[in-house]
Parts: sequence; C-alpha cells; structure tokens
Amino acid sequence: MQRIAVLTSGGDGPGMNAAIRAVVRSADARRVESYGVHRGFEGLIDGRMSFLTARSVSGILHLGGTMLGSARSERFRTVEGRAEAIRQLEAHQIEGLIVIGGDGSFRGADALSRESGVAVVGIPGTIDNDLSGCDFTLGFDTAVNTALEAIDRIRDTAASHQRAFFIEVMGRASGWIALCSAIAGGATEVLVPERPTDIDELQRRIHEAFNMGKQYCLVIVAEGDDAGGAFEVARRCGEGLAGLSHRVTTLGHVQRGGAPSMRDRILAARLGDAAVTALLDGEDRVMVGEIHRELVHTPLEQTWTTVHRTPPELLDLMDRLAR
Repeated sequence: MQRIAVLTSGGDGPGMNAAIRAVVRSADARRVESYGVHRGFEGLIDGRMSFLTARSVSGILHLGGTMLGSARSERFRTVEGRAEAIRQLEAHQIEGLIVIGGDGSFRGADALSRESGVAVVGIPGTIDNDLSGCDFTLGFDTAVNTALEAIDRIRDTAASHQRAFFIEVMGRASGWIALCSAIAGGATEVLVPERPTDIDELQRRIHEAFNMGKQYCLVIVAEGDDAGGAFEVARRCGEGLAGLSHRVTTLGHVQRGGAPSMRDRILAARLGDAAVTALLDGEDRVMVGEIHRELVHTPLEQTWTTVHRTPPELLDLMDRLAR
C-alpha cells in the first residue's frame, strides 16, 4: 500500500487533530503517502483532498476540533453519492482510508468499503464513549474533565446560596459523560438514558440531601434522559421543591472544544499508529481500539450493533456515594 487518506466525520471532539498527526507521521515513517480529506464524506464526494506531510501536521497536537473539518453528508447516504466518493478515491489512487468518527461515520465507511474494495479502518472519535471495541473513545476523557471543571465551579455558587442545580451534559443515547462527571463531581443524583427516571424519587433525594445537612445539591442530567433535558426535569420537579431554591445550567458544546487531555493525546497517538499498521497488514472494515491498555481490532459493524452502555455497577456506586 503506497497511498492512504484520512478524514474526520460527524461531531468533532478533542484529540482528533492528535490522531490525524499520528496517522500522517506513522505513514510517513513507513514511506506511505497521506492525503487529508476535508469536510468528511461530503468533501470526499467533491474530491476535496490535500497531500499531507509530517510538516503539514506540525503544531496541531494540542488543538481541539479538527484541521480537516467535518460535516454531515446526506449525499453520502445514497448509492450515487458513495459511487462519486469511490471515483474520487480511484482518481487520487487511494488504497486505504482511515475514518475518525462515531457509529454513523463507521456505517458509512463500512458501506464504502463493501462497494469499492478500498480498505477502511476506523478510529473511535466521539465524546459519547458509546462504541463497543474500546474502553474509551477519543475525546471522552477531555469532555468529562471539561464538564467536571464546570461542575466544580457551579458547586461553589450552589453552596454559597444553598441551592439545587440541574446541570445538563451531552449524551443523547449514552450516559457516560453524565455518570463519570457525577461521580467525580460529588453529585447527589445522575439521570442517564440507560435508566428510567422517577421524578418523585428524585424530589425525595433532593429533599433528603438538604435534610441531612448538605449545603447544596447537584443533579447531573444527560441530554437524552427519558424525563427530558435539565430544564424539563427542573420544571417537573418544581412543585415538589417548594421552598428550595434551584437553578439550571446547560453546558452544551463547550464539552466538545478545547485542548485534549494527556490521556486523549496518548490514545490518539496509539490509535493513529495502529490504524496505519492495520491497513498495511491488510486489515479492512475494522476499528482499532484500546481495551485494558491492549490494542484490539473490532469489526466495524460490531461497533454500532453492540452498544457500549454505562455499567450498572457504576450507577450503583454513584447511588451509594451520594450521601
């Protein structure tokens, strides 16, 4: 294999630039040419590619976002759109493609490979940590630490005014960010998509916290919780919290940006290098991941058919420690 390409797709996340850098430099060390595809699969259809060298990726290791850009592509969902993407890969003599993204990106990559014969390897790049085949996805550690920093700040003002705060974090189908930031942030309760929410029980827990002498109460809400986002949960709890002051904060996209943590930078380095190695070893339609510090390959299809849900034991731990 003499020429490969790399693209980022779907939502951006901290560590994507570090992964791009690792891919390009690992390929360069093996005398393999690298091309960057700009704006994901949408850019691939339009042939938006540029030749990348080791110098092209200098100074991006610590940057959030993605230097290649990302985009949703309705055109790529069609057979005609993928056919044009394949023509572009052939025109640029690309033999292997590395896709950094989440489950939607991997679905597209899998279809592209099946229809073209171009080898594809995925790198799990999503802050949601919802892909099987890895302990942690790229960007998750940074996103949790960003949420945790905000939670620590909110705790200061919550304690000063003896308030309850409902704090919404990202996670439409996965409660990983909510659960980990709740445990690390000393929250009273966490609401996640993996567990039904009982509003009456939530009200009881909040009152119990203040009756036990706590000066504040933090409720971390994943945006995909079945009771609704933080504003809806606070509204539904409103009457039951009579006499208790409460506020709502939504952290939003601040969780996606910023410099990646040390753990995400190291993970990006390992996975970027592993993705290039996998292509050169003849692998196809697999995702490279890290499980118990060991590099593993998982069929792309398995990454979205087997959901990496929050473990019940962590939810139980959260309940025991929230006293």
